[in-house]
Amino acid sequence: MYIAIAILAFGIIIAIHELGHYLSAKALNVKVNEFAIGMGPKILQKQGKETLYTLRLLPFGGFCAMEGQDDETEDPRSFLAQKRWRRIIILIAGSAANFIAALLIIITLTAGATAFVGTTITGLVDEFPNKGHDGLMPGDRIVSINDDRLYYVDDSTLFMQLNTGGRVDLVIERGGEKKQLGNFPLERRLYTIDGEERLRYGLTFDIIEATAAEQLKYSCYQAYNFVRMIRVSVVMLITGAAGMDDISGPVGIVDAMNTIGRQSPNIGAALGNIAFFMSFIGVNVAVVNMLPIPAMDGGRILFTFISWLIEKITRRRLDPKYEGYINTGAFMLLMGLMVFILYNDITRIIAARFG
Repeated sequence: MYIAIAILAFGIIIAIHELGHYLSAKALNVKVNEFAIGMGPKILQKQGKETLYTLRLLPFGGFCAMEGQDDETEDPRSFLAQKRWRRIIILIAGSAANFIAALLIIITLTAGATAFVGTTITGLVDEFPNKGHDGLMPGDRIVSINDDRLYYVDDSTLFMQLNTGGRVDLVIERGGEKKQLGNFPLERRLYTIDGEERLRYGLTFDIIEATAAEQLKYSCYQAYNFVRMIRVSVVMLITGAAGMDDISGPVGIVDAMNTIGRQSPNIGAALGNIAFFMSFIGVNVAVVNMLPIPAMDGGRILFTFISWLIEKITRRRLDPKYEGYINTGAFMLLMGLMVFILYNDITRIIAARFG
C-alpha cells in the first residue's frame, strides 16, 4: 500500500512542477502542444482545444511541450518567439509551483502544533562541563552553529549531525550583545536526568507558543532548512564527503517513502510523515531545476542571459538551434546519469532486502 502511495506522491510532485510551466505558459498565451504526466508510452489521452493531455506508463517524470521550445518556428505564440522576461517567468514557474506546494504541505502539517522549541537556553544539566561566563549560561540565545543561522532548535539537528569532531563554532547572544565561542566542545553524551542516563547535549531551551503567526514563521523556516540541506549535500558531493552512491533517484525516493510509511506507528502518522518527506522532495526538485545546468530550467535561464549578452555585443540574433544542440546533448548526459542512479537504487534496495 505504501509503495502505491509513494509512487502517487512522487507523481504529484512532478505533476505540480509541470503544471507550473503549463499555467504560466497559458497565462502568457504561449502554445502548449502536450501536457504529459509520466514518461514512456501513452495509456490515456484527451485532446483539448489545442493541447494534448496525456497520462503515460512510467510515473517517474512528465513534461510540458511548448511550441518552438527547442527550435524556431513561424508561430508567433511559440516559446522562443516570446520576450526573454516571459520565457524566464515560464521557466521559473515550475520550481515556484513545487516550492509553494511544499510550503503549503508544511503549513498544513504544522497547523496542529501547540508549541515550538526556541534557541534561548533555559537550563543546563549539573554535569555540563562548559558552563559559565566563558561557556554557556541560562539566558544565552544560540544564534548560529558553524556559521549556519538557527531559528529553532530543530534547525540544529542537521548541523550537529555534520559535526564529527565534537567541537563547533558558536555565536551566542548574551545581554543584547553577540559573542563568539570558537572551537567550542559540544556533543551528545550520557547525562543523568531524572535518575536515568540519557544521551543528550545537556541543554534545555525556551518554549514558544504556536500561534498562527508563529506556525507560519516556523513553516517558512522549515522550507528554508530544506534548501540549506540541499546546499550541504552539494558541498558534501564536491568535497568527497558523499559519493555518487549516496544519490537517490525516483526508485530510491519511492523506496524511502515506503520505508517511512512502514516504520510509522499508524496509517495517519504514515501519511503525515510521507507528506513531510514529499515536501522535502518538492523543495529538492525546485532547487535542483534552478541550478545553472544545461537541460535544467536554470540552465535554460542562464542561456537566455548568455544569448542576450552575445546579441548585445555582436548585434546579431543568436540562432536558437545552438541552444537546442546544448540542451539535447545535456539531456542525453542527464539520461545516462539517471540510468546510473536507477541501477544504484535497485542494487542498493536488493542488497538491503536480501543481502
